[in-house]
Amino acid sequence: MNAVSAGLPTLHRAAAEALAAIVEEVAEARWDSRTPCREWDVRMLVNHNVAENLWVPELMEGATIDEVGDRFDGDVLGEDPAGACRTSTEPACASMEVQGAMERTVHLSFGDLPAAEFTKQRIVDLVVHAWDLAAAAGLDWHPDAELVGACLAWGEAWRPMLEAGTPYFASPVDPPEDAGDATRLVCLFGRDPSGWR
Repeated sequence: MNAVSAGLPTLHRAAAEALAAIVEEVAEARWDSRTPCREWDVRMLVNHNVAENLWVPELMEGATIDEVGDRFDGDVLGEDPAGACRTSTEPACASMEVQGAMERTVHLSFGDLPAAEFTKQRIVDLVVHAWDLAAAAGLDWHPDAELVGACLAWGEAWRPMLEAGTPYFASPVDPPEDAGDATRLVCLFGRDPSGWR
């Protein structure tokens, strides 16, 4: 395992715990607020992230999409969204921290992927959705610089795919000339901080 792969579980935990901390701050009145994610309100956005957390241990153990089935479809938040997020975060993180986890293969709907690459994609998803959630809920977003730098590097490598269009992120938008790394990151994944209200 190389040094980058060895550090991925640590970055993943940092990203997952940062998003969970934002969920804890969402005010009761903001759960139905719209978000930068088209067609998702705050509750739907958090539900997506919790469902993804629940999928991670299964996928890291080698389960296929068909084997997991519809267990995590629908509402996984119940009456305590913050609690559901908190409870789902630790198993997801722990499953990536097992010795040799980054050398495994993950079976996804579009094919098999090295676990290290899956982890990178998940980290980016968590970091960008943390911005979405903070923006929608009117909260401050202070991402870790190392996380942002890693996500930006991976995102730039994926730019041709992002510009071609994916079902997961909008096409990149041009950041302001004086944009810092955090703004450049969310713009790369189709967010427009200057236009979001």
